[in-house]
Amino acid sequence: MSNPRDPFAAGDPSAESIRIPIEHPTLIDGTPIQPERQEIIDTNPYRYQMPKELMRRPGWGQVGEKVRLKLNSHVLQGTPDKTICQYSVVVGNGQENRGLIQAVWQSKQLNSRLQGGTREWLFDGNTLAWSVHQVSEMHFAIDLDAEHNRPVRNDTPDIVRMVIRPAAKINLNNIYEYLHGKASFGSHVITAINFLDHLIREWPSKQHLNIKRSYFNRQTGDKYDLGGGIEAMRGVYQSIRLAEGKKLVVNIDVSHTTFWNVTGFPSIINQLTGHKDVESLQMAWRDPRSLQTNFKFAAMKRLKANFFNVKHKNQRNPVEAAKKEWKVASIVPQTTKEYKFVEYDRATDQVGPEISIFDHYKKTYDIHLNYPYLPVVATTRFISRPDPSNKQKRIKSAIVFPMELCLMRPNQRYPYKLNEQQTSNMIKFAVQQPHARLQGINKGLDMLAWDKDPYLKHYGIKITREQIQTAARILPPPKLQFGVGGPAIVEPGTSGRWDLKGKKFLSPNRAPLISWGVMIVSSTSYSGRAIQIPQAQAFVKAFVDAYRNHGGTVNNATPLIQAQANADLPKAIEMLLMAVGNKHNMRPQMFMFILPDKNAEIYLRIKKSCDCRWGVYSQCVQGAQALKVAPQYISNVLMKFNAKLGGTTNCIVPQGAGHFAKSTMIIGADVSHAAPNNPAPSYAAMTVSMDRFAARYAAGVQTNGYRVEMISTRNLNDMLTPLFREWMMNVNSGRLPDHVYYFRDGVSEGQFTNVLKTEVADMKEIFKKLGETRKDFEVKFTVVVAEKRHHIRFFPQGKGADKGGNPLPGTIVDHDVTHPFDNDFYLCAHRAIQGTARPVHYTVLLDEIEVPVDRFQKLLYEQCYQYIRSTTPVSLHPAVYYAHLASNRAKAHENISETERRTREYAEPTGSSHDPEEAKPLIPMNNVDKIQGGMWYI
Repeated sequence: MSNPRDPFAAGDPSAESIRIPIEHPTLIDGTPIQPERQEIIDTNPYRYQMPKELMRRPGWGQVGEKVRLKLNSHVLQGTPDKTICQYSVVVGNGQENRGLIQAVWQSKQLNSRLQGGTREWLFDGNTLAWSVHQVSEMHFAIDLDAEHNRPVRNDTPDIVRMVIRPAAKINLNNIYEYLHGKASFGSHVITAINFLDHLIREWPSKQHLNIKRSYFNRQTGDKYDLGGGIEAMRGVYQSIRLAEGKKLVVNIDVSHTTFWNVTGFPSIINQLTGHKDVESLQMAWRDPRSLQTNFKFAAMKRLKANFFNVKHKNQRNPVEAAKKEWKVASIVPQTTKEYKFVEYDRATDQVGPEISIFDHYKKTYDIHLNYPYLPVVATTRFISRPDPSNKQKRIKSAIVFPMELCLMRPNQRYPYKLNEQQTSNMIKFAVQQPHARLQGINKGLDMLAWDKDPYLKHYGIKITREQIQTAARILPPPKLQFGVGGPAIVEPGTSGRWDLKGKKFLSPNRAPLISWGVMIVSSTSYSGRAIQIPQAQAFVKAFVDAYRNHGGTVNNATPLIQAQANADLPKAIEMLLMAVGNKHNMRPQMFMFILPDKNAEIYLRIKKSCDCRWGVYSQCVQGAQALKVAPQYISNVLMKFNAKLGGTTNCIVPQGAGHFAKSTMIIGADVSHAAPNNPAPSYAAMTVSMDRFAARYAAGVQTNGYRVEMISTRNLNDMLTPLFREWMMNVNSGRLPDHVYYFRDGVSEGQFTNVLKTEVADMKEIFKKLGETRKDFEVKFTVVVAEKRHHIRFFPQGKGADKGGNPLPGTIVDHDVTHPFDNDFYLCAHRAIQGTARPVHYTVLLDEIEVPVDRFQKLLYEQCYQYIRSTTPVSLHPAVYYAHLASNRAKAHENISETERRTREYAEPTGSSHDPEEAKPLIPMNNVDKIQGGMWYI
């Protein structure tokens, strides 16, 4: 029960402070001790001043050309006229695994005793069930031995107890009363939606493999080999949601996920570790030095918890063996010739001599193992046998198998991050043009088979197969301002692209480029370099010429160019820094690195040295591209090069008073999390606009605990305080901004109000401290969440579509699939280069300045044309896009060695043991030349 005086729980406006327990490390005589739990007072008054409900939609946008388009959503019709009863289900001790719970629920004994049978009940597979039947509390004892016609073991029958208790009554009319504005949103609405969500999932989950809200079928679904023992499969996604227009809609889309290949373990391990064949894998496994240096061997641990079959030519009962599945407990580092066990005869309960696995299979099955030097697979099952030294005692031993006889079961999901090649292959498979995606959606509708769904029929629910058609708008594209000396004004129109040929950057580098150097980086995977010094000189000459043509000021056209002078890359960078600095008698302004390949490790080491150790901007280019000396590639790199040196590519041409009549700051934020089973911390990144038209952004980044979404107060203070000061000094004559747009990425709907009472409250407190001389002044906020992880897609018809069938840039939808009342809309600001365009879902949480709808939507769209390293509008507001880039760069600033990083990448899948509030901080950036206030991350 919540504390009625807790302002977080009850919104008590009279509360003056919140007590937050924290831990402070203490030292006594230089010896660390376990700190006592202490309390500090959080005096931030804005925490409980933030609204507890999101703002309502103030009106509809009117600007733009009207078009019709289809949405991949379908209207849900019909409402059960009966009351739905919700029940609490407890199986065993309440902590049983899902497999046992499902076995009990699907038992014939339960089906025969439940009113209507289990076919008239819905079950979430865990703790909740629903039915139109109203029953009192029921207790069951399910005999699983009798259920499966198996003998009782050790005179102890396998009986599982189960309790079903009434929990709530659901009236689905509560949903429609809310949609019609006759009732507020509360638990009664949430409970009803939860029931409908499980109702539409019940039937397809029994027919197909169900992963969250997606369904896959190995027999009918498209599959694609990604390499490394992994395959991708295409399925269908289904989700129900409340929608504008007083209706419920079901969103249908194609879905993709990854699985282990259905093949033998040696083949999978071979691909995981990068060996050309099993023989070379065996040789590497027997070499202790290889085991110590090849971190990919740790990837073998990823087989843990997967199910497999055992298959060989002399099985006593091959049919039964094919049905029986085993679960991997671990990969034993011993080979089949090294691993020995005591033979045991179950029939006589007698033990025999010790024997190796290799000899056991030869003796028992007349099988000569082809790969005796592969490791052994231990399962989660044990065998109990007498102890040879004490016949009164019994010993439990894990059942183990030779790896070469283990075959991966179908539908074993691969939950790890894909490598670069697998990611590239996944994109090739998943990217579909709109017409192909529509075909995939229709195939998914056939899988779901709503017209045949017995549960929908039982509850009187119908879902229309026809897609929703909606009225959309295409916002007018902006004009772009470039620098004087070329075509200063560019009108992209609805093409969604322009080029830099003959154009000057809006603003070039702030200081002439004098002290800079170029390093040709050596490869770590082969001897030699991708490019030689004469070729590098030709590239640099073309690069300098192009920069001058774009308006850049270069006083030194012949920088020092040298091949990597030391095998230790950080040492080689230090040598380059000293050589360039001594040559020009000034600190280097920029380093260019010509890379041999796309090795991520080399890139991270370069960025760590330049950002954190020396405080010098760095620009990496690919050696293969440098050899081509292609003008377009050079111009693309120059946009980043110029931005790091203080320049700007272009800005939008303001109309009338422009978007910023008052002094305005734009802030972007993103928190990124590691891939599943990777123990890396989360990274929080924040960006702040650094000019009056919000084209340039500075950024801060820091670790943010482990899988913690809300940015901590400490991080907000540490990252934003110096950036706010810089903005005030350089942009607004030392004054606070009148208005702040805060764009937040990656937040789920359930955390929207947390963004206001934590992050926004903290930012208001920072501004209050920075503006002590203006105690009566308060910065006004407009807070927006940008979401790309959704499944809404646009399928325009006629004039609203480009040649590929995608929506034109500027297409906006604010009807039919948006929230019934919240201030949200979908905007497709970009032109899809490949595949089907994914719009961004924007939700305005708070608008203290009351920006008109059309003005705000136009601001969002036009700002996407100011992304500083692109000649196309981007899909996401640049403030958030830059936060993504800064967050990705955080990996280079981690205070860990490359050995630790690789070890962590292949870590064994375990539950997190980290303190959710603590993570090792990043290495601070060297800010001697104030690079942190520039676009170091671009």
